[in-house]
Amino acid sequence: MKKIFCFLFLYIIAILAAIAQQDPQFTFNRMTQLSVNPGYAGSSGMVNGLILNRYQWDGIPGAPKTLLFSVESGTELFGINSGVGLNIISDELGFQKNIAVSFDYAYRKVTKWGNLGIGASAGFYNLAINGEWYIPEGDMFGPTTESGIPQGDVSQLAFDMGFGLFLKSNDYFIGASVTHLNQASIVFSDQARTYLARHYYLSAGYNISLSDPLFEIQPAVYFKTDMVAYQADITVDVVYKERYSAGLNYRINDAIGVLLGFELINGMRIGYAYDIMTSALSGYGNGSHEIFIGYSFDLGKNRSKKYKSVRFL
Repeated sequence: MKKIFCFLFLYIIAILAAIAQQDPQFTFNRMTQLSVNPGYAGSSGMVNGLILNRYQWDGIPGAPKTLLFSVESGTELFGINSGVGLNIISDELGFQKNIAVSFDYAYRKVTKWGNLGIGASAGFYNLAINGEWYIPEGDMFGPTTESGIPQGDVSQLAFDMGFGLFLKSNDYFIGASVTHLNQASIVFSDQARTYLARHYYLSAGYNISLSDPLFEIQPAVYFKTDMVAYQADITVDVVYKERYSAGLNYRINDAIGVLLGFELINGMRIGYAYDIMTSALSGYGNGSHEIFIGYSFDLGKNRSKKYKSVRFL
């Protein structure tokens, strides 16, 4: 039964991937804002690099595996306060292997509410399919040649755009963005075609100072939708000395996550998150794992100088 369930799960994903949420999900969504919101670029005024690996639904064949690399920095372009960024995402799901590359630019302006970034992204999205798959334990759905799924290795490249706003102060942040703004079409054949559906994101977080100045509590919310389905995360981090953090994440109707992060040396950070599945998949997998390593530095200052880590606002 488990094998049949896993196959059905992947088959449904194969058919609905074109109209379901296509963007990967992250438990460390506070760290991955740049991947969905170009307005985030340059928000800290420092150079920040991030490598993050996510293994979702460990133990289920064909489950998502995502690798994210991003780098962003504040800068001045033609005398304009700006932010620039780069995202590279490799996302595997069943017989799909997708690669997205985007370049981000944000116009930055200091307002009475905080540092505002108005950003746009442009790049490409490559969707690749290995259609050499089979149906175990009998042909339950008819011949695979009638499924509309291409046979053999095929891929298509599409131009992709995004837009976002990100407001940050010492005490809070608010973000709103949209990915796949142009809803690019991807056509493999007359029977196999899809498009990149727009995804809309909202995020917000706040710093709560405690009576002991060494501790802070940082609640945050993260919401995304493609106007067909939605996903919402609620995260609470406890931060010690701006260097060590432990938190809980609740993804509605999906998982409960435990997050740990700390700064190794000045600017170097690592973190690990484990998601305990609460959905119907909980009996078929071993949860999800996520690990990141990041590095931050300021080109304009002494790099050995103490600074407030960008992991925490």
